[in-house]
Amino acid sequence: MTIARAHLIDPSVTRWYHCITRCVRRAFLLGEGPDDRKVWIDNRLRELSEIFSISVGGFSVLDNHLHVLVRLDQETAAGWSDEEVVRRWGRLFPPRDKSRQPLPVSNAWVEDRLKHPDWVATARARLQSLSWFMKCLKEPLSRLVNRAEKVRGAFFEGRFKSVAVLDEESLLAVCAYIDLNPVAAGIAQVPEASEHTSIKERVDHVMAQERIDDLKAAQKGSVAGSEAAVGLEESIWLCPIEDRRRLDSSREGMLEGFSLGSYLLLIDYTSRLFREGKAAISR
Repeated sequence: MTIARAHLIDPSVTRWYHCITRCVRRAFLLGEGPDDRKVWIDNRLRELSEIFSISVGGFSVLDNHLHVLVRLDQETAAGWSDEEVVRRWGRLFPPRDKSRQPLPVSNAWVEDRLKHPDWVATARARLQSLSWFMKCLKEPLSRLVNRAEKVRGAFFEGRFKSVAVLDEESLLAVCAYIDLNPVAAGIAQVPEASEHTSIKERVDHVMAQERIDDLKAAQKGSVAGSEAAVGLEESIWLCPIEDRRRLDSSREGMLEGFSLGSYLLLIDYTSRLFREGKAAISR
């Protein structure tokens, strides 16, 4: 029996949710086409995380399905001014001319929207809604592909699956599961080579800062790993692994006292475990 999403999502119970959505009939549609659909999803996730009051903690895009780990940040949306709500909504659904072509979000358009407080309240609610987040992730790609291939019909299965993540242990387990999907499927030999995953995004971000040695400090213990991780995740678009708000950051992370280096050690250990029917990294 189908359960309404409103009964499945309750931020008062948990703000973390693992979302899974599959291509129709589990066809390998994300791995097809002249355009890289996986890159499109990578870029779209980053864009949506900037617009919605929803943080992305992990993701993995495979040929026929994708995983997204999200955190609902309702307090962030509550702190937006009405004008910011309107401008954020305008990035998602810009005004259009008579030929349905998008127009720039002008000050006049913003002022007109601000005259309708009920509309602003609805937009604010939708900008913190997981259902609207997933809608804005899936629907544009479906329309894009159908238009390019001159076909009609569904691209993704109708509903996405959302699983509540209730505690820190589960949060780590789900995050690792998502990041190791390509390795378990035999697509990638090592996690850091897994294209279109949050683990590769995090490692590439550290490499761009030339701070790989700071990650290795976690091998000496969690305290050493945390001390070496100052500023390491401050500018990444993903939700930081370590919550350093009591130390030196204004950004809310996943876990206090658990550095990115410690998480990568967890990923390394987990990726070497044997599971029947799944690939693993050799010793």
